[in-house]
Amino acid sequence: MAAANSTPLELRPLGNTGLKLSSVGFGASPLGNVFGPVSESDAIATVRQAFRLGINFFDTSPYYGGTTSEKVLGIALKALEVPRNEYIVSTKCGRYIDGFDFSAERVTRSIDESLERLQLDYVDILQCHDIEFGSLDQIVNETIPALLKLKEAGKIRFIGITGLPLEIFTYVLDRVPPRTVDVILSYCHYSVNDSTLEDLLPYLKSKGVGVISASPLAMGLLTEGGPPEWHPASPELKAACKAAAAYCKEKGRNISKLAMQYSLSNKDISTILVGMNSIQQVDENVAAATELATIGKDEKALSEIDDILKPVKNQTWPSGIQQS
Repeated sequence: MAAANSTPLELRPLGNTGLKLSSVGFGASPLGNVFGPVSESDAIATVRQAFRLGINFFDTSPYYGGTTSEKVLGIALKALEVPRNEYIVSTKCGRYIDGFDFSAERVTRSIDESLERLQLDYVDILQCHDIEFGSLDQIVNETIPALLKLKEAGKIRFIGITGLPLEIFTYVLDRVPPRTVDVILSYCHYSVNDSTLEDLLPYLKSKGVGVISASPLAMGLLTEGGPPEWHPASPELKAACKAAAAYCKEKGRNISKLAMQYSLSNKDISTILVGMNSIQQVDENVAAATELATIGKDEKALSEIDDILKPVKNQTWPSGIQQS
């Protein structure tokens, strides 16, 4: 299906997988009512609009909304009534509403449960979810070998790992056979306030691993409304982001759009994954990508934001509360 906007969304290769992902990816955690209620009809309309505008990558997890996100995404994708090969679906294993379990037995059972909820025969990518909360050695020695069996069984096409601390990726990738892990999903490390993922990109490229970067708005820090109450960033980082958002507003700019364009501009990252729960959010994210492709990013505004954020640049926070 052709994109409705005049400039189609760019498709980028994902490592060595052969998959080509839309530069903007659809994060389906909001469909699990994680950020407030979303009706089934609104969810279907949102996914339909995303697909119509050229988004072909949809990411979920059994953890989001305690399986609700997977169920609702499954319903919405089915409602598209298009061939299965026209969209790419990623889900996760190991993190559930009742805790973490990366055992071979649990992740093997997990994919069958996910496929049933998603109403699919296979997922394109199955990712171990937030591996820093488990034993990384278990991920290497037990979880990933179990996922390789699922790959052989045709239930998944590619294997991924996700988490917040960047060092978890090198730890695992240095210990598994080459071409075992196909993709990593990092979040909050490629945005205007924190670009530390950039240092890891040459290493990931050398391993042939595709890169998905989530949360370009730093879990709400880079928005006019500001982050949720529970956001684990330091008071200094929150204050600097608030000042940057206010500055943008004063200049007639939107910090979220600028942040999205900043994240999208690095083509070594296959897709920028952003949570969406309305047609308006889909339109805004696709418009940001389209504008970037046609006009380029606002270097002046980004440089001014960078000056405001300089004292807190690359300041991260402990993982534990957030959802990747």
